[in-house]
Amino acid sequence: MRAVIEALDLLDSATVSGEQVADSLRAEGIQQVEVKRFTGERGSTDFIRVTIPGTRGRLTGGEAPTLGIIGRLGGIGARPEKIGIVSDGDGAVTAVACALKLGRMARKGDRLPGDVLLATHICPRAPTIAHPVVTMMNSPVDMATLNREEVRPEMEAILSIDTTRGNRVINQRGIAISPTVKAGWILRVSEDLLTLMQHVTGRVPAVFPLTMQDITPYGNGLFHLNSILQPATATEVPVVGVALTAEVPVPGSATGASQPADIELAVRFCLEVAKAFGKGECRFYDPGEWEVIQRRYGPMTVLQTLGRTVADTS
Repeated sequence: MRAVIEALDLLDSATVSGEQVADSLRAEGIQQVEVKRFTGERGSTDFIRVTIPGTRGRLTGGEAPTLGIIGRLGGIGARPEKIGIVSDGDGAVTAVACALKLGRMARKGDRLPGDVLLATHICPRAPTIAHPVVTMMNSPVDMATLNREEVRPEMEAILSIDTTRGNRVINQRGIAISPTVKAGWILRVSEDLLTLMQHVTGRVPAVFPLTMQDITPYGNGLFHLNSILQPATATEVPVVGVALTAEVPVPGSATGASQPADIELAVRFCLEVAKAFGKGECRFYDPGEWEVIQRRYGPMTVLQTLGRTVADTS
């Protein structure tokens, strides 16, 4: 909770930058922090990448797998239209809080077995966009840029954290996970992740619904729940969405809507997954079942593309 409060305080600012966030992380002893500024037609944002080496991770030639944690969002603020951090910013808050906690754990002697790679972006002045249910946040850069900067090839599985309150299909407050998405396939929900979720929350685990449309790239003109599964369009590794949810639709552009207790659940869940995944005790999917799916039905990688144009189908 301390890390969550500090991350919220740090990001709830009209002038916060990626370098300021990086300085806070370096102060916790994290040495591998990168910041890149990108400017698009709708403004600019600072991408931040954090690497937490494990005791038996790939970075040191070890066998422990690497987990990616992506804080997915359009922006942490909608200034000058709105004052303060917006609901959509919780993905970035969660990622930064995870990094702060992992840095403190390592400093106190609790290093994880596998490497953990975290990525998000810092944009206190992002545009908004109309959505059928609520007004959502947009990003100053396009989705291809977001995926290119946040989805790293070293990641062997990814948790994508995103505020997912602007809908009517997830109607409980807290956190929920998605089924595993891999190479265009929506697979069964990971039993290991369900177990960890109920340990963390002390409740029956919540799973939010996905449609085929939700795992296709933005820009194809189809409805998407939000961008939580967009990282799955840019990688072959398994991706699971970690959604911050509410009982009623809450706009991504709403201020005063961040729930520290819910963010803390998301942080704790990500940390427990990172511990177990690095030890080989958390599978995002069943490799044997995946082989059967491929033999029987073949690839679905077309869903990772924009598909055919109208002209192609006529």
